Amino acid sequence: MRLWPRTLTARLVAVVLLLLAVAAAVIAVATTLNLRGFLVQQLDGDLRAAQRFELLPPPPGAEPGPRLTDTLTALISGGRVVWVRVQARDGTADPLDPAIADTLLTLTPGDPPRSVDLGITGVYRVVATQAGDGVRVVGLSEARVQATVAQLVRDELTVSAFVLLGAGALGLVLVRRELRPLQRVAATAARVSALPLDRGEVELAERVPVTDPATEVGKVGTALNRMLDHVGSALESRQQSETRLRQFIADASHELRTPLAAIRGYAELTRRARLSPDAAYSVSRISSQTERMTTLVEDLLLLARLDSGRPLERAPVDLTRLVLDTVDDAHAAGPHHRWQLDLPEEPVVVTGDASRLTQVLVNLLANARTHTPPGTAVTVALAATEDEVHVSVLDEGPGIPPELQPHVFERFARGSQSRSREHGSTGLGLAIVRAVVAAHAGRVELSSRPGRTEFRVTLPRRTEDRLSSLT
Repeated sequence: MRLWPRTLTARLVAVVLLLLAVAAAVIAVATTLNLRGFLVQQLDGDLRAAQRFELLPPPPGAEPGPRLTDTLTALISGGRVVWVRVQARDGTADPLDPAIADTLLTLTPGDPPRSVDLGITGVYRVVATQAGDGVRVVGLSEARVQATVAQLVRDELTVSAFVLLGAGALGLVLVRRELRPLQRVAATAARVSALPLDRGEVELAERVPVTDPATEVGKVGTALNRMLDHVGSALESRQQSETRLRQFIADASHELRTPLAAIRGYAELTRRARLSPDAAYSVSRISSQTERMTTLVEDLLLLARLDSGRPLERAPVDLTRLVLDTVDDAHAAGPHHRWQLDLPEEPVVVTGDASRLTQVLVNLLANARTHTPPGTAVTVALAATEDEVHVSVLDEGPGIPPELQPHVFERFARGSQSRSREHGSTGLGLAIVRAVVAAHAGRVELSSRPGRTEFRVTLPRRTEDRLSSLT
């Protein structure tokens, strides 16, 4: 259980209230002790005055002296209390319990007044004086002193409670007003942290309004604004660099398509001629590497177009038919794998770009085929809810090591030796999957362990608004 508040406002108010409570307690204790000491001094003065009256029973036939209320009179002789009387406020005089009366035997004549607890009779301030062969004891009740002190304590507690409540309410208002600039700093930092600073073009226009730069909060706001200026400049430079890089990749990929097409054409013409076995093998390798180079160029060009926000086609796409076609193609390319389907009874339709979604499935199935040994079962499942569609490609291969899983969707990422590869790849397949899915306002997730690797694609049913914003 957390007793101390979390927020700075609550902590400041709590500290102020704690200090006020300590100060009120110190003042109350000091006031109470001083008042009690003053009242006891007054009682001692009354006690000395009472010693001048004759409080013992008058001799036979004599008039009694003045009678004081709440008084105690006693006579000690021969080491015992021979006579004791307590006179109450109403004038009645009652004898004292002998067992309690023996408490008076500890009094010594000439000592200053002291307090004695007489049980249910109460606490009395008493003093002893020598009277012939005996000791006369005179005492006054401390009931009034105790009542006055108790009333003072109650008043102090009541006043302190009201003061603390009022100080807490007023302190909360004042602290919130004084911390308002700091709240603006926190709000600005929260808005900046919500921006996608890791990618794309970001306009960092958020700044902290600083009213007084000489204050501590003003200094924090000024420093944060200066930091945001530096971050904005860095983001602008990064965006310009990324734009130039994407443009270069797009231009280079576009320009490479023509010479690659020419190389492939000449290779095909050369293969039709009569060649020696070595020359035929060399021409076949040239053709194979040209095709691989063409695939790489096409992948780079596609990624550059997606990065630049090229518009995607928006039309109804029958995912059920698309899954059936791509699995048939994968079966033809990998007949030694066991291809399985898990499809709903009703066709599943989404809005998107059919060719790009086809490429997503083709890349995922090619990834499962090339990175798992022959005989591995690969299951393609399709499920739909009211708002989303889920497509998963599950294989029973060796799995992806945990340290590589965070990087599989990066460009030019390569699998480890635990994922067997008989054929090379460009390392862009899964990067294209993530880019195309993101362009459809979806997401792709990976879960992998030995014997089970699943790529799960989630697409919204309708993406018109999201696709429009990507253009």
